[in-house]
Amino acid sequence: MSGLSIAHPLALMSTFVWMGFVGAISFMESWVKFKAPNVDLSVGLGIGRLVFRALNYVEWGLALIIAFSVVLPGDAIFTPENLTYFIPLAIIALQSFWMLPVLNQRATKVIAGEQLPKSYLHFYYVGAEMIKMTCLLLFGWALLN
Repeated sequence: MSGLSIAHPLALMSTFVWMGFVGAISFMESWVKFKAPNVDLSVGLGIGRLVFRALNYVEWGLALIIAFSVVLPGDAIFTPENLTYFIPLAIIALQSFWMLPVLNQRATKVIAGEQLPKSYLHFYYVGAEMIKMTCLLLFGWALLN
């Protein structure tokens, strides 16, 4: 009986840890905190800003581990499997440099009591997270094969 041989165990672990962080924070913590007693909109938004900033740093760290483990040392960088890595990388870049700064500004204004027009950026963020999770699952699956 032969054992399972994984070519890039660090990248595989990092991929599924990344998925765990995104799943736990984006799809659970983000709305559950508002159900806690005494957590009003201002407190929830303040917590959310801190947590999503921390998540963003963790995501960049895991993305770099994957890059150094799989993508950079490989012969062919632009393979279908690596595309499922580059899409989440592009998404965290969009989140880091556009979505999160805009959402943070909105949160600051809401915490200050300002009434703002409706924005769909949260929905775009959630959609991006769903795409990111799907790509990471496909990338992790490819690392297993």
